[in-house]
Amino acid sequence: MVSRVIPVDPFDLVVFGGTGDLARRKILPGLYRRYVAGQIPEGSRIIGSARGDMDDAGYRDFASEAISEFLDGTKRDPQSVARFLDHLYYVPTDARGENGWPDLAKRVRADVVQAFYFSVAPSLFGDLAERLHRHGIAGPEARIVVEKPFGRDLETAKELNATLAEHFDESQIYRIDHYLGKETVQNLMAVRFANILFEPLWNARHVDHVQITVAETVGVGGRGAYYDTSGAMRDMVQNHLMQLLCLIAMEPPYRFDPDAVRDEKLKVIRALLPAAPEDIVRGQYRGRTGKGSPKQASYSEDAENPSSTTESFIAMKVHIANWRWKGTPFYLRTGKRLRGRASEIAIVFKEVPHSIFGDEEGWRENVLSIRLQPDEGMTLSVMIKEPGPGGMRLTEVPLDMSFAEALGEDGADIPDAYERLIMDVIRGNQTLFMRGDEVEAAWAWTDPLIAAWEARGDKPKGYDAGSSGPEDALMLLHRDERRWREIRE
Repeated sequence: MVSRVIPVDPFDLVVFGGTGDLARRKILPGLYRRYVAGQIPEGSRIIGSARGDMDDAGYRDFASEAISEFLDGTKRDPQSVARFLDHLYYVPTDARGENGWPDLAKRVRADVVQAFYFSVAPSLFGDLAERLHRHGIAGPEARIVVEKPFGRDLETAKELNATLAEHFDESQIYRIDHYLGKETVQNLMAVRFANILFEPLWNARHVDHVQITVAETVGVGGRGAYYDTSGAMRDMVQNHLMQLLCLIAMEPPYRFDPDAVRDEKLKVIRALLPAAPEDIVRGQYRGRTGKGSPKQASYSEDAENPSSTTESFIAMKVHIANWRWKGTPFYLRTGKRLRGRASEIAIVFKEVPHSIFGDEEGWRENVLSIRLQPDEGMTLSVMIKEPGPGGMRLTEVPLDMSFAEALGEDGADIPDAYERLIMDVIRGNQTLFMRGDEVEAAWAWTDPLIAAWEARGDKPKGYDAGSSGPEDALMLLHRDERRWREIRE
């Protein structure tokens, strides 16, 4: 199967923080891949901007090094790289001063799509937005892309939204969450709403429970100082996991339209019941001494805070107060330094009301597993007869769709989430981006939970690096006579 590539209109994309880590790792290599795929038309320009002094040639060297570092040799060739680099420019600017802005105004054209990527700290968003308008750079249909964190709590999220709203309409603001750009996340909507098979079963009558797991093998590393003021709840649950939960639980929108989809997601967040204290488990990874295995620092060592009570792991059970999901628990789990790297949504269906084969056959539930990483795809486990004579013996088998296998060689090279989302910005499609009221509703649900455990003085449970998390997280499901899906190494 050959995927179709639909070019976008010519554009000027300004990347503020254009020499930063995100630009180097994701934005520039991703844009190169879109150029090679034929999606970026000639006449488009990518303009890096940061405080450091650099000229166009220097920025092209920077981008060339980034492409070489983050794309293997099979995904680049010297001629294509050279042609792509011809589209790159650089203008030094000072986000909080006046230096460089007149030069940037001369570079950005008014007769093409204008997009401005704020790959900088949120504290600079307002300064950038104000100067873009004061210097007449951003036109009435310009688009801005802002990275998380979208505030640290409800109050700061409202302040941030208000700051952006002073200069840009909500239809111009693209709050990016790279999880929503993953192929499998979008296929979740296709599976639900483009097939008659699943939607009639997608409710509390047929679904026993839902598990959402985002596990990482790395620790907080160089992000320790930032992470210690955030924690897993703010860093992952409030945004990534919340968005995945919404896509699973939402009602069918009246059409595949940005506001129609986001209206339904907002209803899910507002229907979330507060999680009880006993339904939340917080953990913090311990270090390794090096005996029999490589030495690893503990969370408190990585964060350089021996008395830290910030969680590097969280597991919780939540319920949605609506007709579709009444009584069906959703279990959320995410953490650092776990056994394996995996992002998975598991829809666990109920057992058949009556098994004609008897209990001794070890009947298992049907599970639809949606893998976001590392191997994007979907698996549906079903029961079949075990081959061979000797009676009716049942065994579980997977109906497995790996995108790399199902779509062939052309489909195996799936675009990175950032590639897809940046192209959606150029198209003006906000479906996979968060709206301001979504962000505020998520914080309104999250804030009281954080305030409650801080008031109680709760401390995270310790867990070994390379494990599945604290024992209390296992008990969260065991007491409901369920168990977590295995995190594989």
